[in-house]
Amino acid sequence: MNLSEQKVCVIGAGIGGLTAALVLRQLGARVCVLEQAEAIKEVGAGLQISPNGLAVLRALGLDKHLEARAVQAQAVELRDYAAGRLVANLDLSLIKAGSPYHFVHRADLIDLLAQAVRAAGVKVLLLQKVDTVHPGANGERARVVMANGSEMRADLVVGGDGLHSRLRGVINGTIAPFFTRQVAWRATVPNTMGHGNLVQVHMGPHRHVVSYPLRGGTMVNLVAVQEQMGWAEEGWHHVDAPDNLRSAFADFGGDVPRIMAEVKEVGRWGLFRHPVAPRWHQDNCALLGDAAHPTLPFMAQGAVMAMEDAWVLGDAIQKADTIPEALTAYQSRREARVKRIVDTASGNAWKYHLANRPLRMAAHMGMRMATRFASQKLMGQFDWIYSHDVTKG
Repeated sequence: MNLSEQKVCVIGAGIGGLTAALVLRQLGARVCVLEQAEAIKEVGAGLQISPNGLAVLRALGLDKHLEARAVQAQAVELRDYAAGRLVANLDLSLIKAGSPYHFVHRADLIDLLAQAVRAAGVKVLLLQKVDTVHPGANGERARVVMANGSEMRADLVVGGDGLHSRLRGVINGTIAPFFTRQVAWRATVPNTMGHGNLVQVHMGPHRHVVSYPLRGGTMVNLVAVQEQMGWAEEGWHHVDAPDNLRSAFADFGGDVPRIMAEVKEVGRWGLFRHPVAPRWHQDNCALLGDAAHPTLPFMAQGAVMAMEDAWVLGDAIQKADTIPEALTAYQSRREARVKRIVDTASGNAWKYHLANRPLRMAAHMGMRMATRFASQKLMGQFDWIYSHDVTKG
């Protein structure tokens, strides 16, 4: 299908929305991005861009731009919480995909994508709060209705508007998430502790701490997760007191005390499990990224899945005769993969949170042995994620 002169409206200027805007613009569409904030920006978070995500950026001509802003990862270290003793070292150079694994500040990736879409001629409209979307049946254009009553019509509407997507509700109705009884804190701090170019996961009873460097190794990204019965509000931007974070992980050793001593500002949010949307499209409207398949952060694939979605969406449109046909193919090509990743992420936390001491010691011994004698096999369990290249599909 030729997208030339087709008008596309992308809701949301996040990673998925901006990637989709660039993909569709490169296919010839006239693309407009609607963002409710007053500026395209993101603060306070790191991302891991695995080889499957880098493949999309490479196909868009942005891989070198990412590498200039990112830290190339060497390994993932799993450590015991008490003294920080090394349990397992996962060598990222053993990934069969053959491409590097990177750490990047979310704000840097957003800025990179925003510059690219604007340079490509995409219109980015700020302070545009979407109220609802009316999909266009029988060949009619879709209508995007703003909170102020104004409307925009488009041949294709892409909902990249995240967890609380307006378009998701239109297509699927309301599907309530459930609290996983886990809360997470996140912060970025100066790298005063000499954190290497790797992920450290300190694993303790009912808790774990993840850390890795950003921005040339000058900063460290921190994510700390704790199981708790009490409900906590969802969303990244709820502020907490740093002392609450330090108190929850006061018995952790290794680099954790030094990292947490540097925390001046920290966000805290409840982790909720959202089902993958049953329907990703209706008529000439489609969902991608968190709007279609929100995931818990335990596989570091949320942003990468959104970029994969954007590429496959564009490819499906190219190969189809009509937009509805393309959107059906798009969901068919993506659904099984993202469900598997979402389920894997949901089941991952317990491995880090073993509370029974004999069980934890036995599990850690098994990981040490696997690292020593079967490191290639250990890394091979992730081939289905990292070696997948949607740009060759």
